[in-house]
Amino acid sequence: MTATEPWLPIFGYGGHIKATTQELIIARGSNTRRYPIQAVKHLLIVGGHTLHTSAVTNLLKAGAAITIFDIDGTPVGYLYPYGYRPDGAVRLSQERAGPHRFAQPLARAALQSRLLLIEELYTHTGHDIFYAGELDFLHQAREELSASVTMENLRRLSRLTADMYYEILSRALPPELGFRRRTSRPYLDPVNAMFSLGYAMLYGNCCVSVVGAHLDPDLGMLHEGAGSFIHDLIEPQKASMVDRTVIRFAREEIKSGDYECSEKRCYLGSDISARLAAALRDSIDQDRIDAQVRIVRDALLANAEFHVLYW
Repeated sequence: MTATEPWLPIFGYGGHIKATTQELIIARGSNTRRYPIQAVKHLLIVGGHTLHTSAVTNLLKAGAAITIFDIDGTPVGYLYPYGYRPDGAVRLSQERAGPHRFAQPLARAALQSRLLLIEELYTHTGHDIFYAGELDFLHQAREELSASVTMENLRRLSRLTADMYYEILSRALPPELGFRRRTSRPYLDPVNAMFSLGYAMLYGNCCVSVVGAHLDPDLGMLHEGAGSFIHDLIEPQKASMVDRTVIRFAREEIKSGDYECSEKRCYLGSDISARLAAALRDSIDQDRIDAQVRIVRDALLANAEFHVLYW
């Protein structure tokens, strides 16, 4: 087996990572994977694993970098070969890129993915979840995003349609859960808490790929500020990778004993959190995330076509 990308992520817990001069070996229980060591340019270790010094030594000798992340996907440290320099050309291209070229298709794909999910939900619920004119407005906004020439308008429409999307979702969920819209911390209802868990997992998976590709997580196109580039890339993925799973849990799985809400905060129980995290690990598609990061990288470095994978 060869690495599908120059960066190779190892997620979760319990892996044993070692290497010979010829191959990297990753064992977890009865499952063992082997990679030609020259094919691994950047090993990304997420969570808790046993890292043998043989892996460190042979990877560094082969010119590979190693980045360590905590379980949430936040980078905590690096190991570089002597004389190693990260690929500065990637970051420089990212700094110089015109944001509109990337922001427009990202914003449109985010809205399109949300439209697909709420239309799917409408079909399954059997009752109208739209107020008069809402669906027409969202379709019109999608066309306006395609024609928008200013970053200000792209960001305004992105925020507006995202807010509308969550309000529409709320009408398809049990009212006793108390979800009305997407809010910021502290979360006062279990649905917002479940969304938060899912988006944190998606953010972590995407951050791993972005760091592996030598892109800067903080140099966003559509979003601004810390982690803005990660938010750019996960926005079109939320509906299919996180929201569909959270909605299923909210409609079918969560019970009153699975969470505890007070005036200050809502806490998810350990059992529902574990079951939701397991379901999200299945729904978050790392291959698609890696492919999207590669598309961005190629567009920045080689002026290749940029398009968004979102469904």
